[in-house]
Amino acid sequence: MRTLWSGTLSFGLVSIPVKLYPATQDKSLSFNQLRDSDHSRIGYQRVAKADGAEVGYDEIVKGFEYESDRYVVFDKDELDALKPPSSKTLEILQFVPLSQIDPIYFQRAYYLAPDPSGAKAYGLLASAMRDRETVAICKISLRDKEHLATLRLRDELFVLETMWWPDEIRDVSLADFDVDELPEPRKQEVAMAETLIENLSEDFDPAAYHDDYRERLLEAVQAKVEGEEVTVIDQGGEPAEVVDLVEALKQSVEAAKGRRKKDAKGSKAS
Repeated sequence: MRTLWSGTLSFGLVSIPVKLYPATQDKSLSFNQLRDSDHSRIGYQRVAKADGAEVGYDEIVKGFEYESDRYVVFDKDELDALKPPSSKTLEILQFVPLSQIDPIYFQRAYYLAPDPSGAKAYGLLASAMRDRETVAICKISLRDKEHLATLRLRDELFVLETMWWPDEIRDVSLADFDVDELPEPRKQEVAMAETLIENLSEDFDPAAYHDDYRERLLEAVQAKVEGEEVTVIDQGGEPAEVVDLVEALKQSVEAAKGRRKKDAKGSKAS
């Protein structure tokens, strides 16, 4: 597995050599753009918008647009001088209960593994955090950007999850979406909604979910490779408008009960 970052996890006066690895992988299918007549790949050139002339990499500089079509330009040395000085140190700033962090802040997950020489200190910190059921707040520099991050245990490994900065979270309200207020539901509607939630409540099993769209794409790709025709299936139109909310909830509850009975029979049969 490719190392994305290596450095030191700083916990007070304790320094633990660690390495960062990707925790997830995007399995979305990617498509190339081809010319229709001969299926040759389409390439792109870097051109200046002013005159359409092609621009080489050695001619490109980085500029920040501070007004429309007005830029301040930085060279590599200037940008390097502005990078965070602690780019090789992951410093724990504080410990907090995970429940206090709104999931909207979470960005991307990585595994933080110990270097063999730091395994003992790594295990000590892991044991202490497991006993207190807490997560660490820290800062890390990745790809020329400083990130706020959480550090938590997943089995025996730490997971580092980069976070959005507070000023990167959009502050919105219902009024921003042309809704003055949420209508007050009737007691019967709330009771039916709670019943539906109860019938759909169960322990989370990630293995129960899969990407239907990606599986259909892979099947279609294989069919085309084998020279078969791809069948286009009508996915149905727009969902019908809900007229009677209580009746819709009743039907949803019955459907949820039916699904749970079916799942129970399936588990017994297996």
